[in-house]
Amino acid sequence: MYQVGAADGTYPATGWHIRGEMGGFWSPPIKLLDGLWFGVDGGWLSATRFTNGHGYTRMEMANDDGARVQRVDVAPDGGRAALVGLRFGGEKRRVELTVQAHSELLSAYPWGWTTPDQKTFNLADEGAYDGRNLLFRETGTPDVEGAPAHDYAAAVGSTLRPDGHRLGPDMRGPQDPAVVCPEEDPAPKRCDDGPYGRGTGGELTYTVDVPRGGRTVWFAVAGSDQGTRPTYAALGEALRDPAGAYARKLAQRRDVAGRTEVDLPGDPLLERSVEWSKQNLADSVQESRDLRLFASNEGAEYPPPVGRLDSARWLGAGWPDYPWLFGTDGEYTAFAAVAAGQFDAIEDHLTALRDISDVVNERSGKVVHEVTPDGQVYFGANDDPGNTDETAKFPSAVALVWRWTGDDRFRDAMYDFNVRAMHHVVGLDEDADGWPEGLGNVERPGMGAEKLDVAVYTIRGLRDLADMAKSKRDTVTARWADRQASVREKAFERTWWYGAGARAYADSLDGADNAKVFQRHWIGVTPMEAVLPDGRPLAARGHAAAALGQRERDCYTGEFGLYHTGTGPTSAEGGNRGPSCDGVTSTVQSERTTYSLGAAVMAVAEGNYGRLVEQRRYTMGNARIQLDPKVWELPGAMPEIAPSPDFVANIDQGFLSRSSVLQAWGAYGVLWPVVHQQLGVAPDLGERRLRVVPQLPPDRQRIAATNVRLGRGSVDVTATRTGTTLRTDVTARVPAALTVGAVLPTGASVSSVRLDGHAVAYERVTTARGVEVRVAAGHGGEHRLTVRLR
Repeated sequence: MYQVGAADGTYPATGWHIRGEMGGFWSPPIKLLDGLWFGVDGGWLSATRFTNGHGYTRMEMANDDGARVQRVDVAPDGGRAALVGLRFGGEKRRVELTVQAHSELLSAYPWGWTTPDQKTFNLADEGAYDGRNLLFRETGTPDVEGAPAHDYAAAVGSTLRPDGHRLGPDMRGPQDPAVVCPEEDPAPKRCDDGPYGRGTGGELTYTVDVPRGGRTVWFAVAGSDQGTRPTYAALGEALRDPAGAYARKLAQRRDVAGRTEVDLPGDPLLERSVEWSKQNLADSVQESRDLRLFASNEGAEYPPPVGRLDSARWLGAGWPDYPWLFGTDGEYTAFAAVAAGQFDAIEDHLTALRDISDVVNERSGKVVHEVTPDGQVYFGANDDPGNTDETAKFPSAVALVWRWTGDDRFRDAMYDFNVRAMHHVVGLDEDADGWPEGLGNVERPGMGAEKLDVAVYTIRGLRDLADMAKSKRDTVTARWADRQASVREKAFERTWWYGAGARAYADSLDGADNAKVFQRHWIGVTPMEAVLPDGRPLAARGHAAAALGQRERDCYTGEFGLYHTGTGPTSAEGGNRGPSCDGVTSTVQSERTTYSLGAAVMAVAEGNYGRLVEQRRYTMGNARIQLDPKVWELPGAMPEIAPSPDFVANIDQGFLSRSSVLQAWGAYGVLWPVVHQQLGVAPDLGERRLRVVPQLPPDRQRIAATNVRLGRGSVDVTATRTGTTLRTDVTARVPAALTVGAVLPTGASVSSVRLDGHAVAYERVTTARGVEVRVAAGHGGEHRLTVRLR
């Protein structure tokens, strides 16, 4: 259950997939209400202050007559109801309380432009009063071939019994009469309903006696796509002990906050971003039941279902327009999820992708791209040209989770699909040159058939599959995957490095001669971002340094991070719109839009090569768009896109056209750099090993984290620098062989190494991060490593 509204307490028509209908109250796979409005003593309340909390929102509300009420909204986990608490403070008095609700029972799919669309699919709602609650229903069968009959229901009620009620077509509180958005632009900057709306309204009134010291009145919104019985059950459960449900939600979010607690004295904003990114991930967990699985051919068809899935749980990609299941989003978000200790959510996400992909794609191994909560696969079926990268990334995401959890059962459950996934990817090679064809992350015209990110993630996916195969003693698969990866690794630099002064990799290859196509897209960073199981980033160090240095320049990077497509000479209409950092003429126009994912990929790439000073520009870019009050749209939420030269800030756009106010994948650029790269937490619990080798940013003296979840245990890490001494303190509560270390400052040499006060033998290992000192420290426990430098 979730809701989307505005910070002033209203519910403007929002979103574009179903124009104007992506806001309000949703219980996947259906929407329930457009909104819920409250009035006191005849005056509608509006928010004077909005607070985004851990698992709740709070609004200080008032009306023109001086009434003051505090409103708290919370969605208890595991149910299909949302709670709203109204706190009346002050002196003893009696108030007249009014609540209005406007329904909009409709499915998450079809959308506004698909075949069919919501104009033909959405049926009219009916409203009723049952003596205590408002009840809304939409029943029947859309006039669409193959559409199933449905019985959608939503109920609104309170812990109090109402004095009266009204039913009618409006009932939108201060948003009556509604301004209805047209199907096409131009549209008003703000309107109250979309062109597909067929909802209705209701009102409940109450007399509330407020004692001295105040009183809280609770309301609930509940619903179901299975009729009134589960709707009333959810309503009753929510109202049985609403204060207790609220307290339990707060306790659950304290548990989320208590994992991976970081202390970054030199970077307080980044520390807060870690805190809020963990909450963003918890906010993103969604669940749906009884999914009818079918591929819509990008919305052009409505075939019968090819199968069903009892339930699916996933990390929603973004709100309000992308709250459903994606392949590529989840595969990037996986890195943030494991660093946050949120293992169940990412395991469930990957399981849902496997289950749906196997049904819709007939066990081909291809991973679906985009799935709505009803089971519609918009893109990623076997006949679609992509996205190849997310099939290649899938085994890597599974291997990542396995290494952080040590969950062999999860590895085993996913293993057969992983094998089939990589065989599918390797088979997408019509010209037999080793580079799979198909779409990748960049969905833009003018690219060649073979994409850079697909090539990068194919090599990594093969290596990760081989690693899991070796752990299972599957020597046939291990040898095959290693052999396939080795051939591609050996050819990678000469095939993909563009040269010609670009200081970059080609974005794609085209034609029989594999002509290199250079377009300056953000995927040019992926060779530096992708790390193989042995800890090596894919890109050769010399090329990596050149490419990262180039991407840091103003033709590629703006105030908040990496542009989607950099500027430079181009034959595209409009010419070059910004500075030039190379002399290569591209055929596409620049796109100076900073996505939180692009900034994340760049931050991770910098960290892979130990460039922590340069990394800060990108971690802080994401932290600022999440937390800086001069920038954010919703305080504490990591958005999809930052204000950029080619993208107007969301808060200055109408609600119909905004990008996601919360996008899960941006957390990758905060949690992974801090936990894995700076604090150096690198588990391989599948092999019962743990390495902790921190790297302090050069201008920082101390970084720390407690309760970093690993398997069924955890680790605490503190890294400090005092003069010429590096110290790493580790408390490991996990049954694994522990290696403790430190990354040496550039040019430093070692005078002595002591573990727990005793001189000890050590390894000096040169990695992409720099020179590491590593010491074997037994199995778990509390240890202090002291490295004195010359």
